[in-house]
This record gives sequence, structure tokens and C-alpha cells, in this order.
Amino acid sequence: MLEQILDRVDALDPLHAFPGVDEIRATADRLAADHAAAIARTVIGTSRLGEEIVDYAIGEGPAILVIGGVHPNEPIGFHTALELLRDLAHGRGPAAGIGARWHIVPCIDPDGTRLNEGWFAEPGDRVSYGRAFYRPAPLEQVEWSFPLDHGGIVWDTPIPETRALMSLMDATRPALVVGLHNAELGGVYYYATPDLAEAIPALHAIPAHLGLPLDLGEPEFAGIEPLGEAVFRALTASDMIDVLRAEGIDPAPHVTAGGTGDYARVLGASAFVAELPYWAHPAADDTSPGGVDYAEVLRRKADALDAVGAVLLRAVERAEPHLTIESQLRRASIAFARFLAGSGDEARQRAALDSSAREATVAEVFSNEDHVRMFQLRFGSMLARTLRAEVTAGTAAPAVREALAELEPHLEDWYAAARAAPRELRVIPIEKLVGVQLGTVLAASHTALARRREPVA
Repeated sequence: MLEQILDRVDALDPLHAFPGVDEIRATADRLAADHAAAIARTVIGTSRLGEEIVDYAIGEGPAILVIGGVHPNEPIGFHTALELLRDLAHGRGPAAGIGARWHIVPCIDPDGTRLNEGWFAEPGDRVSYGRAFYRPAPLEQVEWSFPLDHGGIVWDTPIPETRALMSLMDATRPALVVGLHNAELGGVYYYATPDLAEAIPALHAIPAHLGLPLDLGEPEFAGIEPLGEAVFRALTASDMIDVLRAEGIDPAPHVTAGGTGDYARVLGASAFVAELPYWAHPAADDTSPGGVDYAEVLRRKADALDAVGAVLLRAVERAEPHLTIESQLRRASIAFARFLAGSGDEARQRAALDSSAREATVAEVFSNEDHVRMFQLRFGSMLARTLRAEVTAGTAAPAVREALAELEPHLEDWYAAARAAPRELRVIPIEKLVGVQLGTVLAASHTALARRREPVA
């Protein structure tokens, strides 16, 4: 199977941009119309702004659910979903031989995706990416709006997009749920349920074949269990709550609702996520000594996050009483500004743990520093977009203009720092990113169904 997967990803044509909502829908609908006898097109719900959310089902066998745009700022999966649907429609490649009923939702959050389309045409420029970036507020993310009742944290109001996904999962009872995510900078890493461990050699071989490094730096969520190099146990809200409580950290500021992984666990489904970066850096997989205490790395990160949060919170406190345009961009920018104001606490508390009294690796130093830069670009830009929308609409009170004038010099400094460092940044060709995601989804799918078909002893 691995040889077939490598042949398939090598055959991908060069890609230079990401598709927007209209292009995604037109491409998928054209495939469904051209192959109407094979592809069942079903509207599973509508977005909060009234856009259709569509499932394209094809094939026979246990269900595999593939979801694109679970975070609308992560568009690699749009190409992956469409490539997979093309292969299945034409009966070609490894996907056609896996023996599954594929359910492909190319874009689960069309509203959020439209708010990111401003950078899709030039995805290689990190500053342009930041300027037009949008990520939903935590409780408005499809990925993290599932019901939850664990460790004292309760959430039972999923957004319409999440309800549509829950209904599809309930109806199909998938053997495997795949969220098409991507990260931002560094290397390749994965989340998987332990039953997919047999796929780990392929998960390492596919990015190596395409020249992408694994990410061996700081995990996205500290304390999550590794299954192998750059492969972590599928992330669930329940697990995160338990880990944070075990470390003496209040989970309430960090976990607000359940995730796709929590719901997949309830249904007994395997889960898989491949996280890909737009930019690579030689430090991403450098496990040599970093020349600094790990605890000090965490303290620096905590201080830097607090500083970013203070800048954004000052702007919010000045402008928010005067904002008149209600939108998901406004809600998200304010939510993340408030979150960042206390986000250094978790890293500072981890710095005090005995396990942090060691030397950091080069990858850990780099990933922690870049985590701060990522938040500066993302959430500083989102807040500036919110304030500028009021100015453009002619609704900006003096306090809004003053908040924007105070924020913009900080934002320009952050943009300048992103341009200047790290200079070794390498833009990864989009087709290689899609190749890793497509290839590893196929490897995980093959493993998931092979295990289900194993005879019971």
C-alpha cells in the first residue's frame, strides 16, 4: 500500500493557491453531477449565515468520514478533500481499493472560510497571511463546539455547523473520522487513536519521501501522550482537562467544549489528523541541546504571551463599548484578546514543575518562540481588522480610532519581526503539503479498516 500511496502523491500537479468556498463547491458539485450514479450529494445542514454544508458519499463498505475546513484558516485540506473525491469518482489510486463508504465534507465552515480568502492567493507570505487571517472564537469552532460534561466543564450548545457534523456522524457511525487540519510553521506532526499505531512507519515515510521534516519541538498541547516521533494520541477535551488538572492547572480558561475526537470516541470511531506547516525551518526537527534551560524557555514564552495579551486587551477595553458592527470576526478578535491576557499562566506553571528542570532542545526553543510570533500575527491582525471595519463603515467612535492608532505600531513591529526572523524559513510547495495529507489519510484509512477486518481469535 505504501508504494501505491507514494506513486499517487508524486503524481500531484503543482499548486499555487488555495480554493475559496465558491471554487470548492463548484468543483465538488461538478464531480457529483458528472458521476451522479456513484456520488450521493446530501445537504447535511446550513451555516449560521445560510450557506449549504454538503456531504459527498461514494463507495461501499465501512464509513470513513473526511472533513475539510474544521478550522477555516487551515485550507490545505480543501485540496486534499477534492483530490480524494476526484480519485474516488474516477476509480483510481489507493483510495478506490480501500473498500470504504467515503463521506467527504469538503468545507464544513463556509462562513469562516470566506473570512480567510484574502490570503489564499498568496499563501507563501507570512505577513500577508497574518493581515487577512481569521480563526473563529473557541466556542464558534466546528472542531471545538461539541457537547462536553467532564471534570466540571459543561457545554451543550454546539453551533449549527457542528450539529450538522454530529448528525452525519450519528447517521453513518464511521469507522474512522479524519479532520483535515494544518499547522503553520515547523514540521509535520499527527494525532491518532492508538489503534492506528501500525500506520506510524508510513506517517514517517510519506513526509520524508516528499522532503518535509517531522516536527519534534514543543507539542501543541503539553502533556499529550506520544505514540511515536511526532505522532500523538488523538486530542480530546476530556484528556486535556485531565492533564491540566494533574498538573495543578485550572482547565477552565483552556478547555470550553468537546472536540471531534471526543464525539468520535463516543461512537467508537478511530480518529486521525495530519498537521502540516506552510513554512519549514531547520530547527523543527533538531533535537540537539539548545543551550538554555527548558524552564527558562517556558518563562520567556509566558512573559511574551502576557505582553501580547496586554497590548490587545488595552485596545479591546478602549474600543469594545463603542463597537457597532456585530460579526463573528468581532466576537473572535475580542475572545482571543481576552484569552491571551492570561495565556502565559500555563507555561509559567509548567516551568515550575520538576520535569522542566532540564536543557531544552533546539526544536523546543524554536517552537516556543514561534508560538508567540504566531499569536502576534494572528490575533493582532484580527483585532485590527475588526477596528478597521468600523472605520471603513464610518461607524468608528473616537475611542475606536484611538485604539487602532495605539495597536498599529505594535502590529507593524510584529510584522517586521516576522519578516526578519527566522531567515531560514522555507515556503513549502502546496502540492507537497497536500501529498503528505492525502497520503497519510490513505495510510490511516487502510490501517483502520484492516484492523476492523482482522478475524477475532
